[in-house]
Amino acid sequence: MSELARPFHSGDGVARPRVVIVGAGFGGLRAALALGHLPVDVTVVDRRNHHTFQPLLYQVALAVLSPADIAQPIRTILSRQTNTEVLMDEVTSIDVQERTVSLASSAQLSYDYLVIATGATHSYFGKNEWAPFAPGLKSIEDALEIRRRVLLAFELAERQMQEHGWHPPLNFVVIGGGPTGVELAGAISDIAKLYMRHDFRHIDPSKARVLLIDNGPRVLAAYPEDLSAKAERTLFHLGVEVHTKSHVSNVGPGWVEANDQRIEAAVILWAAGVQASPLGKMIGAPTDKRGCVIVDNNLNPPGLPEVFILGDLAHFEQDGHQVPGVAQPAMQMGDHIGKTIEADFALKRRPAFRYFDKGDMATIGRMAAVAKVEWPFKAHLSGFAAWVTWIAVHIFFLIGFRNRISVFSQWVWTYFTFTRGARLITGDQRLPGWQDQVEAGPSQQEDARTAGVR
Repeated sequence: MSELARPFHSGDGVARPRVVIVGAGFGGLRAALALGHLPVDVTVVDRRNHHTFQPLLYQVALAVLSPADIAQPIRTILSRQTNTEVLMDEVTSIDVQERTVSLASSAQLSYDYLVIATGATHSYFGKNEWAPFAPGLKSIEDALEIRRRVLLAFELAERQMQEHGWHPPLNFVVIGGGPTGVELAGAISDIAKLYMRHDFRHIDPSKARVLLIDNGPRVLAAYPEDLSAKAERTLFHLGVEVHTKSHVSNVGPGWVEANDQRIEAAVILWAAGVQASPLGKMIGAPTDKRGCVIVDNNLNPPGLPEVFILGDLAHFEQDGHQVPGVAQPAMQMGDHIGKTIEADFALKRRPAFRYFDKGDMATIGRMAAVAKVEWPFKAHLSGFAAWVTWIAVHIFFLIGFRNRISVFSQWVWTYFTFTRGARLITGDQRLPGWQDQVEAGPSQQEDARTAGVR
């Protein structure tokens, strides 16, 4: 194992405190930026070399944007900070007694402060064998896999129709009625009914079925009931079949079982649950049932004032409710780290973290969204007004001027031309279960057409 890393900016020879930040998502990146002016040495560790703007991942998955539009190299973002270095590596263990972080490269990092902001991953509620059949959406790689499957389904149907005069049903099943599920379902419907309507000669993409399945009583359960109802009405007008109170009991190659009904599916997407990154358990602190580390008002686990937990990985309660694991709280937590360490330098009392809720929003297809606005005014918006608000907020928070211009111009082009500039299929040209449905023969089409969640 290599020698422990030491401060790389010592100035007059006096060693400065080292801050190790694990994860360069919203929380970790903002923490690094907040420490740029302080007399500390910062090491950012991430498995990938880029920061991803996750709220727009579904637009990469559905071929609106390309990956480069929503991602930027971490080094580029932090290049002006002379006190910051970036390591593309993976953490394998953490020793809170020795204050060291071990990496997959066999190196070790010593720290005075440790910031863990590794976020969350998919949760299949103990059914991890479903993952190959129903990919989730958390990374660029996930988005490209979803894009491959969705676009490939239409291509395989066209080829099958041209060769044999029939094709298996184009059913797209999205499991989970939260913001990601709603956004995916609406976008798939847009693709089928608007953007691909003139692209094929042997199939009619508009006849594809999009089914959104959720175990709860309504979609967007975390939103106010009026916005949830408006979202469901919008999905209905888009042609999305919403099935609430539907328990998914099994998922296989090309099919889903829910409420004792079997649904044949060309593509299945998972948006039903998340679990915290396993790094939280490495420090031996208390966690909740999702693996989130329980933290105090300073974002510290019990007995570890030098360790900070941010974003999706943190279980932080305010006014009797857990702060949601979304971008805004993570960014505010990252900013708070800078204030906390600065207070330590000034020998002042650490400020307590308090989340300033500016609202929530989710887009539902082309030119429609719902938004719960808390600042600068309180309002519930839906339809076109919410969609414009959604665009403005997301473009504002995109990192890098080039990204803002690229994303905005792509949206404008898509809006006026009904084209998808990133509609590329790469990788394997097979879909789970597709060949089984082909071999079953055309009689299955009628069965699948009438199948559904009742």
